[in-house]
Amino acid sequence: MKSKKELFCYLFCGGVTTAVNYLLYGGLLFLRLPYIAANSIAWVGAVLTAYVLNRRLVFHSRNKIWKELPSFAALRFLTLLVENVLLWLLIDHLYILPLPAKLLVSVITVVGNYVFCKYGVFKKEEICHG
Repeated sequence: MKSKKELFCYLFCGGVTTAVNYLLYGGLLFLRLPYIAANSIAWVGAVLTAYVLNRRLVFHSRNKIWKELPSFAALRFLTLLVENVLLWLLIDHLYILPLPAKLLVSVITVVGNYVFCKYGVFKKEEICHG
């Protein structure tokens, strides 16, 4: 039962994070920033939102922030690179508009981010009772 609750919380927090990401991305596109710059700046806002929500509501982490946040950001940075490459392919080579392209790419990044968080960043620390 815990895994269903965790998945629901992850999806809810992911929805909030995605809203932050898309609002920033759309706003920056509206200001005529290039799509890679807009996506990269929106990524910063989304990563900070995702970290706080995932840490508190999804994984209930008690690990040290100074240890956890850099690994969270580093793993998310990998998905940013993948996302930017896929956006470039979809927009510049397949001529898909920036917003629909981002929607397509988000499916891949959401799955990747969950796996990275669950089994990398927010895994429970072993407590030594020695």
